[in-house]
Amino acid sequence: IKAVGKNGGLISLNFYSGFLDSTYNKKQKAFFAKYDYELKQLSAKYGRSNAIDSLIALHPKDADATRPSIELLVDHIDYIVKLIGINHVGLGADFDGAESFPLGINSIADYPKVTEILLKRGYNEADVKKILGENFLRVLKANKG
Repeated sequence: IKAVGKNGGLISLNFYSGFLDSTYNKKQKAFFAKYDYELKQLSAKYGRSNAIDSLIALHPKDADATRPSIELLVDHIDYIVKLIGINHVGLGADFDGAESFPLGINSIADYPKVTEILLKRGYNEADVKKILGENFLRVLKANKG
């Protein structure tokens, strides 16, 4: 992480629950075990990836219990900012590839929730703008051919 900051780079924080919360995989495994029969039936019919989406839709309360909080996501932002500075952190949600995100974050439409927490934690508007995209644009401009 320190090398990224030292070289002017950017860490785009991925929102996948398993990357944010060390207990997520254990909770997810328990969720799948609880609904093992259903998951097998759904997998046979729709394939594993679609079966997981269907299982989550059928049991939203239990599925949500496996997800980390938005606060934990912002804790990771805080950590990177403290370690290498505000100019080296951004968001890289991965909404097109992961099946679980922090509770309350389901799409880019939920970014204002992250913004609200950042502001409550004392980040100023200029710093929030950096996190939301200005840092990414800076790195792109610095590396265009």
